[in-house]
Amino acid sequence: MSANPDFIYLPPMLPYIDIIYQDNDFIVLNKASGILSVPGRLPEHQDCLQNRVKRILPTATIVHRLDMATSGLMIMALNKPAHVAISRQFEQRKTKKTYLARVFGLIELNEGSVDLPLICDWPNRPKQMVDHENGKKSLTHYRVLHRNDSTDEQASTLVELTPVTGRSHQLRVHMLALGHPILGDRLYASKEALAMRDRLQLHALKLSLFHPSTEQAIAFNAPCPFF
Repeated sequence: MSANPDFIYLPPMLPYIDIIYQDNDFIVLNKASGILSVPGRLPEHQDCLQNRVKRILPTATIVHRLDMATSGLMIMALNKPAHVAISRQFEQRKTKKTYLARVFGLIELNEGSVDLPLICDWPNRPKQMVDHENGKKSLTHYRVLHRNDSTDEQASTLVELTPVTGRSHQLRVHMLALGHPILGDRLYASKEALAMRDRLQLHALKLSLFHPSTEQAIAFNAPCPFF
């Protein structure tokens, strides 16, 4: 059973690929909202960021993923040693990732953490859910950047999110658990929160890691399209 039975995949064509940085070891991309990171099972889901990049850089391999609806920074390795080194940094949590999200309502605290274990909601996959007995540990820190309580539209909050773990849909489910779903979220938002924006308001803003060859700290930024 699909959580979005009426979904039609129409990946954006412009920009076709947005390259932030490239060297002999890896490439950093600014993924658009609406395109898959990797191909899906169906023939109509083969157009994805991985396949687009491999057409011009055949050795490129995926190191991590972003949800289809999420935009922002993604890294692909260009050789096997780089893939191993960067993957290890993700596994050992040596990378640092910062996201921006616009969520429904006004978050009361200026900062805080959500520490709730997550597991796949199998009958409603790909949705995830909180499960205190069988879920995997999941931790997200948040910091409020701006509260919008103008009379022009429903109240919302711009928040900076820092995931410590990297579970599927972690930021989306943790914000939902706070009572503040991310605007435009087709899977988790209420009808009201979904209607407020035409895309998921979640963007991978910053990413830092150690260069796989030089071991120097290196950081990247991708401008947020909905700031």
